Amino acid sequence: QVQLVESGGGSVQSGGSLRLSCAASGYTSGLCMGWFRQAPGKEREGVAVIDSDGSTYYADSVEGRFTISDDAAKNTLYLQMNSLKADDTAMYYCAATYYCGVHYLSELVYRYWGQGTQVTVSS
Repeated sequence: QVQLVESGGGSVQSGGSLRLSCAASGYTSGLCMGWFRQAPGKEREGVAVIDSDGSTYYADSVEGRFTISDDAAKNTLYLQMNSLKADDTAMYYCAATYYCGVHYLSELVYRYWGQGTQVTVSS
């Protein structure tokens, strides 16, 4: 079992930055972890993923603006979000699984989920 707790959401103006954190507990060795988001009326979408070997993957919509990273010693996942846009407004979720495969941005792959943290970007 893995437990995930997100923090760091909030409100920011367009062009601003936020850093999300996800504290993981339980059996965290070898996890593939990612950030997903869901805006009102839209499906949940993959934003960024970091695999157990350190490989990172990003959705086209955030490439170059968001950076995913982790601190293994702290069992914490981060998402640095820069140049935020109104379209980035959503509930952001941390997710984890033991094997991502090639469908690493698909929510179907992930077994463990956090409760989410809200990000609101005003234009």
